[in-house]
Amino acid sequence: MEAWHGGEYGDRGRCVLAPNPGIMTLDGTNTWILREPGSGRSIVVDPGPLDDGHLDAVAAVAGQVDAVVVTHHHADHTEAARSFAERMGCGVRGLDPAQCWRSDPLTDGEVLSVGGLDVEVLTTPGHTTDSISLLVEADRALLTGDMVLGRGTTVIVHPDGDLGSYFDSIARMRALVTSGRVDSLWPAHGPVLPDAAGVLDHYVLHRRDRLAQVEAALPRLGLAPSDLPPDVAEHPTLPRQVVEVVYADVDESLWGAAESSVRAQLAYLARR
Repeated sequence: MEAWHGGEYGDRGRCVLAPNPGIMTLDGTNTWILREPGSGRSIVVDPGPLDDGHLDAVAAVAGQVDAVVVTHHHADHTEAARSFAERMGCGVRGLDPAQCWRSDPLTDGEVLSVGGLDVEVLTTPGHTTDSISLLVEADRALLTGDMVLGRGTTVIVHPDGDLGSYFDSIARMRALVTSGRVDSLWPAHGPVLPDAAGVLDHYVLHRRDRLAQVEAALPRLGLAPSDLPPDVAEHPTLPRQVVEVVYADVDESLWGAAESSVRAQLAYLARR
């Protein structure tokens, strides 16, 4: 597996990789700097952790920052948002008002215009309720936050993560590909994905396969999907029992994250 280091993508994207690698963050958080060619003004997306070296590197290439934007509220994306915005003399914007500072919350369909650059905001809940994606149509690129990762697939943690919303958001992204507005995906973790259609189709198939496995595990535990109560995701033992069946071939160190995903899958099956 080739290491990911960030770099320049399209004519308008520059990724500076934060030094916070891990199981959930892959190589680290991708801080994206979006700027129109020839402009000195930019948008900085997901400043990441409070790491002076990382923030110095971002500031060195960002020029005049008009706005800091966060794709969702998780700390590996937002920890440095306010301090970096203070440093650069701008505000922080996100979908959740709690993530904003000296700026209004983002809205679906809003276009951020900075120095000739247009970036469209798309609400894409699923990984979290406040997840957004950013369309840089001039580069036919979509910044996906954690909805799509550069390697593997994203985690949907109940209750903030919701599988029904996730399927809807992936379908919305796929429609952008079908309409010719998006070719590549620029994720918040891991490498850029040049085959947007293939990746999004894989995401749906993978999640549908896992969902089918969860559903098939229920009879082994003496249950049918129709037996699931609305609050099944809060059941004290059932999600772990399902994990032990469905994820038997997965390292047990990952079972905690798998259990969170199973809770979201059980909630989806109970509503279906």
